[in-house]
Amino acid sequence: MLDFEFRSQCPISSALDIFGDKWSLVIIRDLFIGRNTYSEFLKSPEKISTNILVDRIKKLRSHGILDFKRDVNDNKIKYYYLTDSGIDLFPMIMNLSLWSRKHLHVVPGPFSKKDYGLIDLNGLDSFLKETTSKYLKTRETILN
Repeated sequence: MLDFEFRSQCPISSALDIFGDKWSLVIIRDLFIGRNTYSEFLKSPEKISTNILVDRIKKLRSHGILDFKRDVNDNKIKYYYLTDSGIDLFPMIMNLSLWSRKHLHVVPGPFSKKDYGLIDLNGLDSFLKETTSKYLKTRETILN
């Protein structure tokens, strides 16, 4: 991890110093939904610019949230994946999604059930475990 000075000792403020910008959580979300290359990140509907993408990837990597593995056949291609620290952000991302659906009345996003039904809080734990388990399998595929 790079030497980094946080604005305060507040845990919320410190976390926001790392991923509280407009793009970092979108990149982390993209990793959870199966996007794992630079070009796939650029194709996200939010239209992140190349310079911002490079900056956020470096920042997230320096804080141990994501890393990459180079393609064995093409050294230019990097497959990004979440570290255990990054995977631990999934419950927070899911709760942000649930909050947005409830209070901002947005259309269900990429973590919705096929029928776009809302995941209620009773089913949230099992959904989080299932999705995390799937992601760990994806990460294992990238690393092998």
